[in-house]
Amino acid sequence: MNAIATYQYETLQVSITNQILTVTLNRPNKKNAMSFQLMDELIAVAGHIAKDRTIRAVILKGADGTFCAGIDLSDLNHPKNQAFALWELIKPCQSSFQRVCLVWRDLPVPVIAVLEGHCIGAGLQLALACDVRISHPDCKLSIMEAKWGLVPDMGLTQSAFGVVREDTLKELAMSARMIDATEGRELGLVSHCSDTPLEHAQKLAAEFAERSPDAVLASKRIVNAMYQQSTTTLYKEKIWQLKMMLGRNRKLALRKAKQASTAFAKRQFR
Repeated sequence: MNAIATYQYETLQVSITNQILTVTLNRPNKKNAMSFQLMDELIAVAGHIAKDRTIRAVILKGADGTFCAGIDLSDLNHPKNQAFALWELIKPCQSSFQRVCLVWRDLPVPVIAVLEGHCIGAGLQLALACDVRISHPDCKLSIMEAKWGLVPDMGLTQSAFGVVREDTLKELAMSARMIDATEGRELGLVSHCSDTPLEHAQKLAAEFAERSPDAVLASKRIVNAMYQQSTTTLYKEKIWQLKMMLGRNRKLALRKAKQASTAFAKRQFR
């Protein structure tokens, strides 16, 4: 068995078949919402993958028929995590929130996301950082951060660039609207729709594995280079998230999610 598959994770399942590694987000009772522990384990397993030259492709999916229902708000809002979250936003390098997504874009092998059930907020930002997204047509997608008075800050400025049109991305981020994967395919969020997305992903991964691993790597690197953004965009994500978290309309957004009649205050920032 490959060494990576022998590591013990609490929030992930990892298996390998024919040099294709499958990583499964495994918090089904939370619809695979992204907790701090899940972020740490995703970053860790990606680090192991980067060092293993026998792996030819990675499939990233969620347990029990859903990909990821976003950030685990109960974890994020827990007092013990507030100082850590604040530090991640003010430190000058990539935050853990950004790295957990962008690390898959940086891997030297192709990464295929299998989307089912829900793929929202942090889940969609994670999927966008993968090289290919294969979704069940009924999967629900949303850049949902605006609903909670926040802004996408998990590397969206890098991962969505060249994937989704600027006007489409603005509309989805501003509205926090939920769409299905069929519409997502039309808008560029999804690469392929399939009634059997895992089987489709396995076939595509096997096709990649038939090619020279160096040619596959080179193809990923040069295409990524076409859409390389300045690191200042990642810093702007963090600065704006700090403003949102400290701003007066953030609390009102949380209240409005429960009570639709809640009115927002005047715009605070410019």
